[in-house]
Amino acid sequence: MTRLSRLDRRVFERVAAAHPPLVQAVLPRLSHAADHGRLWLATAAAMAATGDRSARRAAGRGVVALGLASLTTNTVIKYVARRRRPLIDSVPLARRLARQPHTSSFPSGHSASAAAFATGVALESRRHGALVAPVAAAVAFSRIYVGVHYPGDVVAGLVLGVGAAMATGRVWPRRPPVVRLVHHSAPAPSLPEGEGLVVVVNGGAGTESAGVTADRLRTLLPKAEIVERDPAAGDEDDLVALLTEAAGRATALGICGGDGSVNAAAAVSADRGLPLAVFPGGTLNHFALDNGLHRFEDTVAAVHQGEAVSVDLARIRPTAGAHGAAGETRHFLNTFSIGLYPDLVRAREALQRHSPLGRLGKWPSAALSLARVLRTAQPVEMEVNGRPHRLWLIFAGNGLYSPEGFAPSHRTQLDDGLLDVRTVAADKPFARTRVTLSVLTGTLGTSRVYAAARLPRLRLAGLHDGCTLAYDGEAGPAPASLLLDKRPGALTVYRPAGIDADLIPGPRAAL
Repeated sequence: MTRLSRLDRRVFERVAAAHPPLVQAVLPRLSHAADHGRLWLATAAAMAATGDRSARRAAGRGVVALGLASLTTNTVIKYVARRRRPLIDSVPLARRLARQPHTSSFPSGHSASAAAFATGVALESRRHGALVAPVAAAVAFSRIYVGVHYPGDVVAGLVLGVGAAMATGRVWPRRPPVVRLVHHSAPAPSLPEGEGLVVVVNGGAGTESAGVTADRLRTLLPKAEIVERDPAAGDEDDLVALLTEAAGRATALGICGGDGSVNAAAAVSADRGLPLAVFPGGTLNHFALDNGLHRFEDTVAAVHQGEAVSVDLARIRPTAGAHGAAGETRHFLNTFSIGLYPDLVRAREALQRHSPLGRLGKWPSAALSLARVLRTAQPVEMEVNGRPHRLWLIFAGNGLYSPEGFAPSHRTQLDDGLLDVRTVAADKPFARTRVTLSVLTGTLGTSRVYAAARLPRLRLAGLHDGCTLAYDGEAGPAPASLLLDKRPGALTVYRPAGIDADLIPGPRAAL
């Protein structure tokens, strides 16, 4: 240890004696700009403001990693290590900071934050990570240059920062690269410049106005018919009616909106036997992303070339005794659930409609609603495939979701013919607390309150009046009993073959 300390001091003295050109005016200012993470928060804000989806995700992961690294470094490790700062007698006055820090020298908090943010960004976008990394490296080196850290402090901070960024994957799993997506090709007509395609733009579903989105689509597909839907014109039934009318005169049906809009269009397309063109125009766009469709241009390329894939359509089918609105068959492309999540959806929608806090946006509203739901939620009693259960949550995915835990985020295949079923039991002590701790520690697979299975169908019965279900981000009343199953390969979705190395020709493989 003494030898390492001597080496640390020797390298520090050499940096203090060095006079690299053009950096004396830059590095002290850069070091100061990174105080309290200000440089990285400003960078994240600029990335998010670009409107690029990958940039927003990269900025979000970078900020989460930054917060984790800062918490670990500044509130835990510094108070344990308590290493003294270097003597700065050998550091030129022009380099020194106006205010010298007095906390422990080990590890470097600035270096940890820089590495955490840069690594978090790179995990989501290599392109943006390559732009941020040199700045992060300069911030880390600046802490030696201005004389407030030994090289060992900086190296330790960098290691901690990278570790914090990698740890974000436990609670926010990374989406796989498109080359890992497995799809089976399906026949679809080639529509040069969109001829024969009718696209319904669901206004208000995304961040742009319906008019701006429609103009973009008209530029990309000059021969397509673009239909704009006013979000104030009606409810979901109005959207379905508009899609049904459009399908009557279309060779292919298109939809621009979020997952709820795509859900409505998918049912119409499957019933009419029309291929579906999905343009990601909503807030989340889970289905589009699971198809590798990140931009309008991805869908446009597939429409031009007539390239498409096969997709299963999952159903919610009421069984004996279910009547009225709750008795209608519904479909889902992504997820179905009963329990905590439907309550969360209802609370979030109510907050956005009726409270000034709802103006903060979807994610802040969801966070506030989650805190309320966890405090007031009640477990649901039901029969699952004929056996009684008391559950906090039952979840079913249209295809296998990753990661294999309570926070499903993405799928690599959309036509496997199976439901991904997960439950959280409520008949064990402190079930909610236990499952939350398991998620945070990455041990959910061994938790006794959590169970998972892959099934072709699922029967639920004994649901009480007022029970709510959620599907593809929408919430609605649940029938007293229902059957979940799938229409294998019922939907054909435009998707360019060139973005996926694992596109398999021919029909879906037999199960």
